[in-house]
Amino acid sequence: MYTLVYSINKEKNPKTVYINLTNACTNSCIFCLRNQKDDVCGHEMWHDDNYSLEDIIKQFKNFEKFAKEVVFCGYGEPFLKKDMMKSFCEYLRKFYPEIKIRVNTNGHANAIWKTNIPEEFKNLIDSVSISLNADNPKDYDEICKPTIQNAFEEIKCFAKECKNVGWDVSMSVVTGFDNIHEINVARCKDIADSIGVKFRNREFISNGY
Repeated sequence: MYTLVYSINKEKNPKTVYINLTNACTNSCIFCLRNQKDDVCGHEMWHDDNYSLEDIIKQFKNFEKFAKEVVFCGYGEPFLKKDMMKSFCEYLRKFYPEIKIRVNTNGHANAIWKTNIPEEFKNLIDSVSISLNADNPKDYDEICKPTIQNAFEEIKCFAKECKNVGWDVSMSVVTGFDNIHEINVARCKDIADSIGVKFRNREFISNGY
């Protein structure tokens, strides 16, 4: 069975558990590690989306006793599988209400679904990390190669909606992935500050986890 639920921690009882919902993505970021390797900490990440909620729950059972946080993050954009995400979030809220739920996203969800996704998931998610990765549309399009129109502005609007529903929101950039693209970290932080959310500079990890 391919990996739907995994951990990047080496300890026996990891507190953070990750959910690999899909390999589909509306970006093709030039720094994405999935272009370089097939696994995360030995967990095979590629799959064909042909699974059920029961499959996720079955794999999650291996972590349920010690999980404190569940993060939707894998080799794709998790909100592309929003119905499956919602079903598993509802399962967690019902049976594990103490577990915090986070989503790592490219911020395209509202543009993809043409609706207010944060409002739809308001009581199902605690925090979200949104990949910003540039301080202007031109650089964003060059680095992230989005398939949606006006992606850079859509990300900022999405971040505002996430903040409006009361989530703990952070925006992030990846730096140091090549010698060509110089990310203006200060300007990226200014964008996050203007929205009123947290900011994180993530140093590129050449071989990933």
